[in-house]
Amino acid sequence: MIDLTAFKDSLNGKPVALFGLGVSGIATLEALIKNDITVFAYDDHDTMHQKAVDMGAKLTPLNVSNLEGCACLILAPGVPLTHPEPHNVVKAAHAAGIEIIGDIEILHRTRHGHKTIGITGTNGKSTTTALLTHVLNACGKNAMMGGNIGVPVLKLNPSQKDTIFILEMSSYQIDLCPTFYPDIGVLLNITPDHIDRHGSFENYAAIKHRMMKGTKHQIYAEQLDETRLTGHKFPMLPGDHNQQNILSVLAVCDLLSIDQDKAIKAVKTFPGLAHRQYLVRSIGNVQYINDSKATNAEAASKALASHENIFWIVGGQSKEGGLAGLEYYVSKIEHAYLIGEASEEFQHWMDEHQIPATQCKTLDKATKAAHAAAQNQKTPATVLLSPACASWDQFKSFEHRGNAFIKIVEGL
Repeated sequence: MIDLTAFKDSLNGKPVALFGLGVSGIATLEALIKNDITVFAYDDHDTMHQKAVDMGAKLTPLNVSNLEGCACLILAPGVPLTHPEPHNVVKAAHAAGIEIIGDIEILHRTRHGHKTIGITGTNGKSTTTALLTHVLNACGKNAMMGGNIGVPVLKLNPSQKDTIFILEMSSYQIDLCPTFYPDIGVLLNITPDHIDRHGSFENYAAIKHRMMKGTKHQIYAEQLDETRLTGHKFPMLPGDHNQQNILSVLAVCDLLSIDQDKAIKAVKTFPGLAHRQYLVRSIGNVQYINDSKATNAEAASKALASHENIFWIVGGQSKEGGLAGLEYYVSKIEHAYLIGEASEEFQHWMDEHQIPATQCKTLDKATKAAHAAAQNQKTPATVLLSPACASWDQFKSFEHRGNAFIKIVEGL
C-alpha cells in the first residue's frame, strides 16, 4: 500500500472528510486510517457505514459546520461535482472553503517518485491501459495498472523503485485532480459521453484536455503515424479502436526507449479483456460475444463493424445521442433484441432503419430469443451483446451485465 506520510504532513494536523464508500472510497479510507489520519466519513447509502466505523472512521453526515475543520473533502468519482447540479456535500465543501479532491490526487501528493502514465479518452481506455501494462512487463519493465481499472490507486503496492504506474483516467477522476498531471499523458479519442455529468460536450472535452495540458509528454492517438503498423497482423483487440490502442502503446514505448520490435511482439500476445468483444462460446455456427463494456454508440460501432449476420442485444440506460451513427451498420444486423429503459426509444430507431426488432425488456429473455433465431440460420451468425447504453437501470455495472450474459449463454 502507498505510504501517505507526505500527504499526511500536508494536512497540518487537520482531519479529512471522505464522502462515498464504494470500492475506491473504502480503499482510500483504509489507506488514511493506516497512516493515522482522522477521517470523517459518510455515504448516502448506509450499507457500508458499519464497515467504515469498524475500520476506524468517524461516521457523521458531512455539512458546513463539520467540514470547516477539515483539510479537504475526498470525493468518490461517482458523486456529481457540477452537473446536473452539485451534490449537497459538494455545496457544503464550497461553503466551508475547503478543496475537493479524489484518490488519484492523494496518490500524487504522496510524492511517491514513480513514473506515471495517464490514459484517457471516451472509448478504449481500459483496453489500452491493460495492453500497455502487458507490453511493458513483457519487455522487462515493472508496470502496475490502477485507477478506473484494476485496483484503486491507493492500494497499489510497488515492489521496486522503478515501478511504473499506468492509470486509466475517467473524466470524473480528472475532475478531482486539481494538481496531478502524469509524466506521460495519452488521449485516445473524444466523442459525446457523460453529458449529464459535465453539462455539455465542450465541458467534457475540456476536462480530458486539461489532463493533457499539464503533462510533459503528450500522446494524441488520432495524430499518430499508422505506417509503423504496415506489414504487422494483430489480433483484434476487444471492442475498441484497434489501431489507436496499439499505436498509443508503441508511442509510450518509444518514450521509454523500448525496442519497437519487442513491443510489437508483446502486443501480439495480449489476451484481451472480459466484456470487450469477448467470445463466450460457440454453438454450431453461432458465436456469442460479450461486449457489455460498449456503453455508448461509438463503442458499440466497433463490435458491429467486426461481425456479420448479427443478432444484436441492445439497450439499457440510454446515453445522449442514442444510437446515432450506427446506421452505417444496418446491413450487418439481422435482428435486434431490445432491453432496459431505452427499449421504446430504440424501437423508433429500428423502425426508421427497417431493422426487425423484438421488445424483450430483460437480458435473459433477449439472449434466449436471439439464440433461438440465430440457431435457425444456415450461415454463420453472431449473438452480440453490445448495449450502447449504461447498465444502471437493471445492473450494478457493465461487468455485472456481462457476467449475467455469460451465465445465460453458458446455460444454453
